[in-house]
Amino acid sequence: MDAKKIALLVGALLIAGITAFMAKNMFSGASAPQATAAAIPVQPQGPQILVATRALPVGTIMGPDSYRFQPWPKELVEGAYYEKGKADMASLNGTVVRAPMTAGQPLTQGALVKPGDRGFLAAALGAGMRAITIKTSSQHGVAGFIFPGDRVDLLLTQTVPGETASINVSETILRNVRVLATDQRTVSRDEKGSQIVKVFNTVTLEVTPKIAEKVVVAQSMGKITLSLRSIADNSADLERAIAAGEVTVPAGTDPKAERAMLAATAARPLDTGTTFQTGSDVSRFKTRSAPYSAKPIAKRAEEAGEAYMRGAMRGAGASGRTANAAPAAPAKPKATVFVWRAGQRQEIEIGGN
Repeated sequence: MDAKKIALLVGALLIAGITAFMAKNMFSGASAPQATAAAIPVQPQGPQILVATRALPVGTIMGPDSYRFQPWPKELVEGAYYEKGKADMASLNGTVVRAPMTAGQPLTQGALVKPGDRGFLAAALGAGMRAITIKTSSQHGVAGFIFPGDRVDLLLTQTVPGETASINVSETILRNVRVLATDQRTVSRDEKGSQIVKVFNTVTLEVTPKIAEKVVVAQSMGKITLSLRSIADNSADLERAIAAGEVTVPAGTDPKAERAMLAATAARPLDTGTTFQTGSDVSRFKTRSAPYSAKPIAKRAEEAGEAYMRGAMRGAGASGRTANAAPAAPAKPKATVFVWRAGQRQEIEIGGN
């Protein structure tokens, strides 16, 4: 082979090899992952203060889930804020929100009322609500497992007298009533955060003025028992209230309006749709209603006749008659009947002597 041709062939192979090597490096460099340095989290500088974790309306009883610490610019920290390391966290549990707060808003000392402070119970009440206290015991108070902030139903047990017998009746008179305090405790946890289970003698409830009147009357009628409600019952009550037309569903899909509707429904006590049970629902030997007997009626008629005879005898003595004289027969009652004959009205008396 000619040396010139061999040189050209070798040159072509070299050029092809160099081109393939450059192309390989180009494609492999494009697909190779780029190493990036991980961002180091910056430690928050400055103080941390307490902020609300959710919207807190007036009357909210504060708990550990109502607030959290959040970094805050040092130049914006006010003296009324609760600063980490300086605030007494144990004293916050059981306080009541005096002014409404939004989520993320700093908690201030003036916005919370502590138990024992003036106006504490008034701040815990919602608008238009009243506080009323009832007596209870371990048997009628769920053995002390009812805490401030829980929702309960009120059951009235009474004995209804009858003519010859009585019936036992138990009736749910109120539902979804908020517990404000047990005895004089508005905090359900101790300083270590443990739940306090203690038998109490009185319970303070949040009710409307009309329901307060019913509770006072119910206490004089019989025994009142508390029944603890489940948190899941609020959704069932909402569906029932919407079906009954008691709650106005907001138009559109505004989430704020829906949350306001849910909060209003969950917070109101109910005195409608009550249920009851009688002794016959528990035992076959009890009756649903008191039996009616004619014997008491006959006895009352006999007593009425004797009273009439005594009065007639006293009347005879006053008119100069002897005691042995028979009393005058009472006049028979008369009745007048109107009869139409040939287009004319005629009066006819019936009865009489």
